[in-house]
Amino acid sequence: MSIWFPDWPVTAAGFGADVPAAVMGANRVIARTAAAGVDGVVIGQRRRQAQRRCPHLTLVDRDADRDAREFEPVVRAVVELSPRVDVVEPGWISLLARGPARYFGGDRPLAERLVEQVSEVIAAAGMQPTRAGIGVADGRFASSVAARLAARRGGPVIVEPGGSPAFCADLPIGWLQTLGECDAELVELFGRLGLRRLGELAALPAADVLGRFGHPGVHAHRLASGTDVRPTSTTDPAPERRLDHVLDDPAAQSSAVVFIAKQLADELAGAFAADGRVCTRLVVVLESEHGERSERAWYRSAGLSASAMVERVRWQLDAWINLPKGSEQELTGGVVLVRLVPDEVRADDGMQLGLWGGQSEADRQAARTIARLTTLTSDDAVTVPVWRGGRLPADRYRWVPAAQVDLDHRARAVSPAGTGSGPAGPWPGTLPSPSPATVFVDPHPAEVLDEHGEAVRVSARGVLSGHPATLALLAGDDATGWRRGRSRRIIAWAGPWLIEERWWEPAQQRRLARFQMVTDDHDGFLVVAEHQRWWVSARYD
Repeated sequence: MSIWFPDWPVTAAGFGADVPAAVMGANRVIARTAAAGVDGVVIGQRRRQAQRRCPHLTLVDRDADRDAREFEPVVRAVVELSPRVDVVEPGWISLLARGPARYFGGDRPLAERLVEQVSEVIAAAGMQPTRAGIGVADGRFASSVAARLAARRGGPVIVEPGGSPAFCADLPIGWLQTLGECDAELVELFGRLGLRRLGELAALPAADVLGRFGHPGVHAHRLASGTDVRPTSTTDPAPERRLDHVLDDPAAQSSAVVFIAKQLADELAGAFAADGRVCTRLVVVLESEHGERSERAWYRSAGLSASAMVERVRWQLDAWINLPKGSEQELTGGVVLVRLVPDEVRADDGMQLGLWGGQSEADRQAARTIARLTTLTSDDAVTVPVWRGGRLPADRYRWVPAAQVDLDHRARAVSPAGTGSGPAGPWPGTLPSPSPATVFVDPHPAEVLDEHGEAVRVSARGVLSGHPATLALLAGDDATGWRRGRSRRIIAWAGPWLIEERWWEPAQQRRLARFQMVTDDHDGFLVVAEHQRWWVSARYD
């Protein structure tokens, strides 16, 4: 059985279904309320497109810790009815249904009882009411699809035992990407080859799929066949793989617990990597000095890296700390035990590296270095850039704590250098290649003069009052390599590229023109004209 809460991030943020609101990630909509959906806001829309469809839309940034913290009461409510519960991500739960279904008299009575209990918990927690989709099938993938269909239909979707292959046969091939089981490139390749339905992929011989698409293709073939109850490559790990750490002095700070979990996760992931395996189901156990206990199982079909394990521990600990006062499992003392128990492991099939691009050895070395620095300092002391999107180089990335980023999969969320594209595709209006080597935190004021020594002006239509001939920096520093007040002759320039951002918000509206200029000492600069003033915002090497 799978339980799925559509658009859980907006529920965790405290928005009701009747309030037009959306949660943004990388400048795109990742969740929205029903009211926003009625106004035309859809998942994947850019911020500007969403606000154009719904001018009174309320936008908030994504907060994974908040989502996990608010989801903890729901998880505890489900655990009361079923002991074996896997949390895939905040808003998505998977559990074994056979035992609880027998106790409650069938799959449908169990689903109705879950809906009733979860609704009571959400109301008691003060959150806005939200619908839950419940699906029952022979495997995780089929039940997850059924849960999403149930959320649309308004009632549980139950697939009879043995009926998962027939249930999956007519589903579009895109469900493999929607549930994160296959990357977009593989799904697109299936479509180009004429495989539009899961049943068409399942009809192919498994040996031929392995020879053509490798292990990712075999994984997709197994899911399409509805036989993913437990992959044949998944096994129970040896008991000695369990790692725990007992603290002599109770840890009262969450950072200390996360530090210990980081050491255990590194050791556990390293041991599995040496054997060519990866953990897919991890049980995290935390105990306090007063005997309170928090135990949670986390599942990830692609495998849990060390950073992903630490992230789950942080989510679980944060949710435990924020339990309401007086609850049965309220944390009243410091943590004295941290235990990581790998419950399921499988062979790490790895991936076929391309001839160019992708993750290099330098990228992996950088990830290991960042992980060590985080261990030596704290979660928030080391930051890494994450793609956000923007038309100016300074807007494309934002700095976030390294502990919040899965460094093993970070390459998927970082724009290729000089392309102006991110995980969601190209950014309209971005600068052409190449990208600047140095982006100044604060642009430096400058003057651009024509051949007569007059200041160059740019009209609203991008027409220049004169040919740019001289570039003078009014304030410089070591980053520019340019002394203040010195003028340089412009030997080449390109532009202008006009942009007008946030025209619908008078307080944040921007209208500017961008130029690329090369001076007589062969240095390149990105120069911006805004409000009839010139600024040097970046430097090319």
